[in-house]
Amino acid sequence: MTDQRKFNYRTLSSDEPDNLFGGAMPKALEAVLITAGALLISVLLVAVFFLSAGHQPVEVFHTIYRGAFGSWFSWQNTLVRAAPLLLTALCTAIPARAGLIVIGGEGAVVLGGLCAAVTGFQFLGAPPLLAMTAMLVSGCIAGGLWIGLSGFLRHYRGVNETISSLLLNYIAIAVLSFLVFGILRDPATLNKPSTHSIGAGNMLGTLGESSVHWGFGFGILFCVLLWFLCKRMTFGYELALVGGNPRAARLAGIPVGRVILVSCLLGGAAAGLAGAIEVVAVHGRANASLAAGYGYAGILVAFLARHNPLAIVPFAILLGGIQASGGLLQRAHDLPDATVAVIQGLIFLVILASEMMYGKLRFPRLMPFRSNTTLKAT
Repeated sequence: MTDQRKFNYRTLSSDEPDNLFGGAMPKALEAVLITAGALLISVLLVAVFFLSAGHQPVEVFHTIYRGAFGSWFSWQNTLVRAAPLLLTALCTAIPARAGLIVIGGEGAVVLGGLCAAVTGFQFLGAPPLLAMTAMLVSGCIAGGLWIGLSGFLRHYRGVNETISSLLLNYIAIAVLSFLVFGILRDPATLNKPSTHSIGAGNMLGTLGESSVHWGFGFGILFCVLLWFLCKRMTFGYELALVGGNPRAARLAGIPVGRVILVSCLLGGAAAGLAGAIEVVAVHGRANASLAAGYGYAGILVAFLARHNPLAIVPFAILLGGIQASGGLLQRAHDLPDATVAVIQGLIFLVILASEMMYGKLRFPRLMPFRSNTTLKAT
């Protein structure tokens, strides 16, 4: 008797991922390629901008490199600029993992620095370690509650967190101006109104013999801790599930409201710490210098890093280097002070435009066609 058996080989359509014959690209590789491509396009656009201003792009880019990474002095200046960016980027990155677009880091920085300055003045005469700890903690609490307000409004009142956090920035800056020019003003500060000094003994020191303050170390520590929280802890799984599908998260029994609030509190605490460090390590008092745009620059860093806390570190250093080169660009090429802002803006626009490419990159297929084959065996 003849036994017939059919061997059906399925047809691989162009929509099916297959690592051997092509298909969907791994997410990590896709993110690297898209980000690298976006940065390359940004460089080309910035080069066009320099050409339109009558400057040779190669010379200007070399100046940026010298101002950012060309010497140990440049490196120190870059790391000092990167310190607040490490923390303000987390203010956007952590809520973003829960599906929120929070851009209120600037307000959290301002209030964190203001509360740290007020706390420091109250602790004059106390042991320096106690005073510094109190100032940093108060900055974290102020920033966390400020961004937490956006999360609360988003979950319980349905207010868009992007709009509310943006408006809260202006409120925070207005509160800073009102208090610094009013009841908290030190009469001795005539040209630049500021709060009373926290005292030279309560200032954070530097790392070794460098001019880089301990704020950079705090930024690295926060990035590592929050990466571990997002990637290795149960809360990180809940965060990803809420950000991916809130309805499925509710069906799975995850308290969506709590996750949203905690993510905003953590992000705000990081930005508030950045403001506190600006007071404790740089200015020694609170004034208008707290509203230096670190919160807005942190948004760009967060998007460059794809909201990965560890990836924030190199991108914060990159952007800190661009900011550190601003003074040299003015002296060497007579470029305006807004040049750095233009560069950041062009990078941000290209990064936002590159979002449409995610999920569309695929490996090329090695075989041009597929067919079903039927074999008969006797």
